[in-house]
Order: sequence, then C-alpha cells, then structure tokens
Amino acid sequence: MRTSALTAAWLVAMRDLRLAFRKPSQLLQPLMFFMIVATLFPLSLTPEMSRLRDAAPGVLWVGALLSSLLALEFLFREDAMDGTLEQFALSGQSLTWMLFAKTCTHWLITGVPLALIAPVAAAALGVPGEAMPGVVASLALGSFALSLVGAVGAGLTLGARRGGVLLSLLTLPLAVPILIFGARATELAITGGNLAPPLYLLGAIAVLGVTLAPLAAAAAVRIGLE
Repeated sequence: MRTSALTAAWLVAMRDLRLAFRKPSQLLQPLMFFMIVATLFPLSLTPEMSRLRDAAPGVLWVGALLSSLLALEFLFREDAMDGTLEQFALSGQSLTWMLFAKTCTHWLITGVPLALIAPVAAAALGVPGEAMPGVVASLALGSFALSLVGAVGAGLTLGARRGGVLLSLLTLPLAVPILIFGARATELAITGGNLAPPLYLLGAIAVLGVTLAPLAAAAAVRIGLE
C-alpha cells in the first residue's frame, strides 16, 4: 500500500527529531550564541536599566536572527551529503511535504527553544515580567517565519562551496520585514502597547511562507541535486 504524503512527512519529522537529539551540540550552539549576544551587550553599553530596556527589542531580535542563520546551515547539508535528499526526490512521495516537515522540525528544535529561553536574556536587559509573554509569542512566530524563509535559501545554496556565507546573503534581505515587525511587537510588549498589529503581520508572513516556501525549497533542492 502506498504511503500517503502526510504519513511520509510525519516519518521524516520523527527521523529528524531522533537524529537531532543524537547531536546535542547542534541544538545548543544557536542557543548559546543567542545568550552570549544578549548577555554581553549590556557590558558594552551601560548598567542603566532604562537604556538597556530601550535597546532590548533590537538586541533580542538581532541575536535571534543571527542564531537562526547559524542553525539553518544544518537544515539540508547533512542529508545532501549522505544521499538522503536524493532518496527523498526519487521516492515517489511529495518532496514539498517532506521538506516542509524538515523545516517544521527544524523550527521545533531551534526556534521554539530560542523563544522559550528569550525571557532569561530579556530579564538581563531590564524587560519587565509582564512583557515576557509578548516577547515569547513574537519570537516564536518570527522564528517560524525565519525557518520558512531560510529553507528556501538552504535549498538554493545546496552544494555551494561556501554555503554558509551565501545562505546569509540570500536570507538576510528576506528576513528584514520579520526583524522589523518582530522588534516592533517586542517594543510594544515592553511599553504596554497593543502588540496585535505587528503579530498579525508576522502571522501573515508565516502564512505566506507556509504557502510558498515549501514549493520553492523543493524546486531549489531538485535543481541542486541535478
């Protein structure tokens, strides 16, 4: 009996989760980088909490963006090197669904932990406790959009000699709207404003990414495998 596309995607997601927990260093590297950026920044500025609080949205989101780019390098690279992506393409299953499953799994093991650890970094920057749910929500939604955008870049740089540098150059311009709306949502959460509008915009980017990014990533991967 032929396996359905959803079942194949689920199996791919479970496989990636098992492989990820066998290499905890790859899971911890983006988190450690994010925490280093967020905690070292106050040392270079001032201990005055009001100034740190004003800079917190930019610091948190730039750190999250750079950490996401660091993690994206591992999205397709190892599967391309050991022939797994080629087997996916030849399996007869939907490559789009399988790559979407890989992207969602990547977000679960990088973006979600990043959002959950963000309150620790935000507290070091003087962010009040009541703003933490907004910080977590904006980073969780924004990191999902970043993973979708990054999947396209990772597919386009598949097999490139300096794929990490090229991936950053391709992804950063597309990530600018996510950075702007995410930082604005974090700022409104800190100041007590209405953060719904920037969260809606982040959600719209994520929906657009779910619609287009898996298709674009699958086409890019097919080109890279030829």
